[in-house]
Amino acid sequence: MVRAIIAPPIEGNAFVLDALRPLALIPYPDIDPIIFSLGPLSVRWYGLAYIASLLLGWVYVKRLVRTERLWPHGRGPMTIAQVDDFLLWAVVGVVLGGRLGYVLFYEPMRYLSDPAAILQIWSGGMSFHGGALGTILAMILYSRRHGIPTWSMLDTVAAAVPIGLFFGRIANFINAELWGAPTNLPWAMIFPTDPEGLPRHPSQLYEAALEGIVLFLILRWLTHSRLMLKRPKFVGGAFVAGYGICRILVEFVRVPDAQLGYLLGGWLTMGMVLSLPMVIAGTWAMVTAKRPEARPVPA
Repeated sequence: MVRAIIAPPIEGNAFVLDALRPLALIPYPDIDPIIFSLGPLSVRWYGLAYIASLLLGWVYVKRLVRTERLWPHGRGPMTIAQVDDFLLWAVVGVVLGGRLGYVLFYEPMRYLSDPAAILQIWSGGMSFHGGALGTILAMILYSRRHGIPTWSMLDTVAAAVPIGLFFGRIANFINAELWGAPTNLPWAMIFPTDPEGLPRHPSQLYEAALEGIVLFLILRWLTHSRLMLKRPKFVGGAFVAGYGICRILVEFVRVPDAQLGYLLGGWLTMGMVLSLPMVIAGTWAMVTAKRPEARPVPA
């Protein structure tokens, strides 16, 4: 999510802050967020991350659909042509949902006073929770229109989402945004966008590892080893709950958006508030997922 983050000043003894500064042992790899420019057109790593996420997720979903042993009665819930057709729906759901989610969850008053700024996506501001809701709505509408089992479609797409999360968090790291709280851990980094110049948690890399790699491996184990795609709702629920848990854990060491700050007691953030319902909903989906009915044996 492209946002300009300015951390609130850290209160406390100035000696403590001075003591923290030299402890960043891993230099931040200062990568230009712009890959190249052609006149007024600039190609950014963040935009490339979105494209790579959608294309690789699309390829992975097609592989899941083609793998017959993963599905009840050996048949995927949709055709390859339908997967191809849904890609555009997914793009619209991610972009519109992500943008409107950021507007509503993070800076409603700013955009209420300047509605035209909502369209200025290039200036930054995307929300994963909003993008997730937009994509879910797109899947519900598409599945009903084409007679696809909705829960199975949700499961299929959810299994591929960690791919996009990984690339998105790496792009956040390249943009030097959404960094973490000050720390004296040996892998702390000083980000060029930090006005205080303190060594901080590279929370973007934590999220790339947890939401991207770890969550993908867990879902891969569920789909291919435990064959949980045969139980509609389970894989989708595992993703939703898993993401919520990963996000809440990282929020403890990530600096919240400057315009919101901490919501309660210096620890509760908007990310936690939006992620807790995901944990509850995902757990419910897994608990209520039914085993597939056995195919009748021919007489």
